[in-house]
Amino acid sequence: MAVRVALVDCNNFYASCERVFQPHLRGKPIIVLSNNDGCVIARSNEAKALGIAMGEPWHLVRERLPTKGIIVRSSNYALYGDMSARVMQVLARFTPLFEAYSIDEAFLGLAGLGGREEPHLRELRATVARETGIPVSVGFAPTKTLAKLANRFAKKEAACDGVLVLDGAYSALPYLDRCELTDLWGISHRLAARLSAMGIVSPRALAGTDARHMRERFGVVMERLVLELQGVPCIGLEDAPADRKSILCSRSFGRMVTDRREMEEAVATYVARAAEKMRRQNLATAQLHLFLHTNRFRPADPQYAASRTIALNVATADTMRLTTAALDLLGGLWRDGYAYKKAGVMLLELVPARQVQQGLFDKADSNRRKALMTAIDAINRDHGRGTVTLAAAGRTQAWALKSAMRSPRFTTRWDELLAV
Repeated sequence: MAVRVALVDCNNFYASCERVFQPHLRGKPIIVLSNNDGCVIARSNEAKALGIAMGEPWHLVRERLPTKGIIVRSSNYALYGDMSARVMQVLARFTPLFEAYSIDEAFLGLAGLGGREEPHLRELRATVARETGIPVSVGFAPTKTLAKLANRFAKKEAACDGVLVLDGAYSALPYLDRCELTDLWGISHRLAARLSAMGIVSPRALAGTDARHMRERFGVVMERLVLELQGVPCIGLEDAPADRKSILCSRSFGRMVTDRREMEEAVATYVARAAEKMRRQNLATAQLHLFLHTNRFRPADPQYAASRTIALNVATADTMRLTTAALDLLGGLWRDGYAYKKAGVMLLELVPARQVQQGLFDKADSNRRKALMTAIDAINRDHGRGTVTLAAAGRTQAWALKSAMRSPRFTTRWDELLAV
């Protein structure tokens, strides 16, 4: 039985999350800012209508549109991550063939609907809205690439009312005619220029090419894209996430850091966050990489950047052991007299925690320390991140990200629950 693909995409996801617990924001222009309240990273439809561009610096928006009543929010990743998990849980009930593609997108494999695809997908859309408050758009087609195309029009065209079903490659042709090459999944501006130089100037023209010939010119990825546009599935659902190769935790500081003690707090905090992510995936790390640098956008300031990696004798998932290693690395990297803008920790050579081998002189994490880490994770999960931390991470954290306009973390902090 042929399995066809639905792509479910949350509409203006960050802005929609802000509205779930603040209904008075509905119908108003909302923008969400990047770390340290720098640039626009999400916009509601009302904000897009005002001409606010993705990536536009907030101070320029403020100067250009001072009287437009724009609602501004700092990034609230704890809220967005939890709302994403809720949406994905609802979607997973509609099919066992499920791939979470990003924080706000998921592919669903569907079969056996016998022409009832659209009612089924409209029920899915209504269920997500009812149970999470997040509006979604759904594109349905024989392949992932065409599902992406269908989703694009389901979101943009009022006549679709959030759902567009493409029965096959032929039914996709009118929509291909209304797209640019760069609107296709995986086509960059540079690649589009190469295609245009060959006379392939539209998605419909690309769909009409010979897949084998395109493989000779561009490689197997292009061959798969052409076949997918022709309705031949070539990109399967990844129902099991691929093994992680690394885990990174890095942030720009809310203000420049010149004191080593503050840098130690930041490094210890980043280690704790990375280690928590790693334990959630039942992994351990055999290498730790640390980097720090000044602000290259302030060329008048003295500039410095450094990084170093340490190999651990035995892979570990213990925050304490990793923090000790990271602070040892920092001792060799730190230089007085510089104003640091950013630091980061990367965990490398990840292995399944149950497969860690002991060394000749070093032991793997003990059951007692594993139980301690599990208890810390549980407390922080139930009562909010940072409830239990190492002393090295500090408490005031004056260096932390600026988020002066962040909404409450309604779903992950007891002290920020919505009051009615």
